[in-house]
Amino acid sequence: MASKVVYSPRDPMLKKRDDFEDVLEERRRSGDLRYALRCYSPVLYKGPTTSKASELKTMVLQSDQLHYVVNQVSRESGVPLDDVQAEASVILEEMAHRLQLSTVRFFAFTLSKVFKAIFRSICVNEEGVQRLQQVVQEHPVVLLPSHRSYMDFLLMSYLMYTYDLPLPAIAAGMDFMGMKVVGEMLRMSGAFFIRRSFGGDKLYWAVFSEYVKTILRNGFAPLEFFLEGTRSRTSKSLTPKLGLLNIAMDPFLKGEVFDVSLVPVSISYERVLEETLYARELLGVPKPKESTSGLFKARRVLSEDYGSIHVYFGPPVSVRSLAEGRVNRSQFSLTPRHIPRRPSEDVHSFVNDAAYRLVRAQEENMVLKPWVLLASLLLQNQGAGQNRGVPLDELIQQAVWLRDLCRQFGAFLHWPDQIPSSEVVSSSLSLHGGLVRVSEDRVYLALEQEPHCSLTAEEELLSQAVVVLSCASYRNQVLHVFLRPALLAAAIHTASSSQKQEVYSSFLFLRNMFSNEFILCPGAAVQDFEEACYLLTKVGALHINQHEVLTAERGHRTLAFLTSILDPFLQGYQMVCSFLCEDATQALTERRFVPAVRAFIIKHLLKGRLRYPEVLSSDLQRNALAALLRLGAVQKVQGGEESGTLKVNRVMLNSLEDTLGGRLSTQKALRAHL
Repeated sequence: MASKVVYSPRDPMLKKRDDFEDVLEERRRSGDLRYALRCYSPVLYKGPTTSKASELKTMVLQSDQLHYVVNQVSRESGVPLDDVQAEASVILEEMAHRLQLSTVRFFAFTLSKVFKAIFRSICVNEEGVQRLQQVVQEHPVVLLPSHRSYMDFLLMSYLMYTYDLPLPAIAAGMDFMGMKVVGEMLRMSGAFFIRRSFGGDKLYWAVFSEYVKTILRNGFAPLEFFLEGTRSRTSKSLTPKLGLLNIAMDPFLKGEVFDVSLVPVSISYERVLEETLYARELLGVPKPKESTSGLFKARRVLSEDYGSIHVYFGPPVSVRSLAEGRVNRSQFSLTPRHIPRRPSEDVHSFVNDAAYRLVRAQEENMVLKPWVLLASLLLQNQGAGQNRGVPLDELIQQAVWLRDLCRQFGAFLHWPDQIPSSEVVSSSLSLHGGLVRVSEDRVYLALEQEPHCSLTAEEELLSQAVVVLSCASYRNQVLHVFLRPALLAAAIHTASSSQKQEVYSSFLFLRNMFSNEFILCPGAAVQDFEEACYLLTKVGALHINQHEVLTAERGHRTLAFLTSILDPFLQGYQMVCSFLCEDATQALTERRFVPAVRAFIIKHLLKGRLRYPEVLSSDLQRNALAALLRLGAVQKVQGGEESGTLKVNRVMLNSLEDTLGGRLSTQKALRAHL
């Protein structure tokens, strides 16, 4: 079977890893007050950062684009022009940041105290900082950090101040503005506040987009936002949101700046502050509202040990280079620049591809800690029904095997080789003592309840699920390393033969099914398949010729591990299909879907029909529904009395459930050809 080779294999072990510097080392040696009051003189590509917030607001309100939209809204609504202009001013006043160096210095002092109390180290790649110091003087810069914790944007600003880099203007949700005192302090540290959704509010969109573009065009500050749009409660990367990235690229596409530099930043936590909070949210416990009182109640974290953080500033990505051969910029000359227009199909496709590429860069530069490997092994042991724990010596051996496999797959793994593996494992288990316990040289997930607790069977199950989901969030950090080989391993398991075309069809089916669950770049199926084949051949797990994919004798252990790592997702998607076929009522809506499917899954878990409490995750359930809507197995009714309800295709759902369970070969309709 001939195919065009689009995956160019490289030896991941040869991938250059930058040297890291622990920024807390200097803070522990010198005074925090001296650090906070030191000379701070950052330089941007248009010179020293001396522009005032009032100048930025004036430029936005006087811009041609905003004047055009104000006139348009006035005509369409019949509201006097001055009133619409006044509304735009109110929106801008509510939104805009107001940087004050005194507040920045206060945060620098306070965060130094906090970070030294709860983190062992904050390690930053020096070469990445040097690249950033250079590029901020050449072009507008957009910082794109991964988003796993509320700590992310505080940490980013702290590091920018530490390295004498200009503090970014940070896109923040309106939730934070409601925090008395703290909300205003965040505004004075660079945060600007935006609504979670704009609906069809033309005026709000015009003020917001012009505000962002004016920051970039005129060199007021680097822009910072989270491509994923919100914190990932599961530690998996989320599907990128394109709105802000579209706006950030617009000045280049319209020829207003020579280039824009996009800098993906990967922030890796050894222990996440919100781990238990996230698990409870995934089980349906409402997210606590952001408030100043809540912040003070969280002071108990200062007595905890959260290990180390690694921050990797990736190589800047030039929008100019990305767009070369992809976007014809002459299309922007057909209408005046100030007239808003929807992105054309080729621009939308370009921005979408760039967004996926940037999130993949974030993933690849995540620094993985030993605990993510231990969590993976302990969860697989739990899923296999072995509640007697794992002998510590055996866990160490398994972890070393998995460490070596990770490295062969090109993972960015922080495992100190100069320390005995037994000490590395013991240190990780100790740091995560709330999730595991060690007794008589055996390691267990901490699922047992206190003896005095009197819980119903359902309450006990949900309590155990908090621990399992917390561990899964760490396991998920390594999924991007194993994902493509795991999809191939699962495809081999479900394919009806070892024929390469049959295996590829199964791989394509699974990849398509899980494209809402994981970061799988559009149009890269063949590349992903060839990457998986290369990696599994490299480690000796597979023998692949032109027509067949065969399992090597030494490959069974690797393939079994990879198949098991996808099992919770396969079982979760099967359960969603089963629920929609068996229990879905005529009045089921998207809003009612998660509580209803959760009750269905709890019933099956209590009866012992399911192995993985992970399937209780609302994130997994929503992703499964999104996949079924995309595939047409479920449809959302539009209009009429049943508008918004979900209409299910039971024949297709049964077929998908059987295929996911390996009871039915991949449907011909979903087959593709290399």
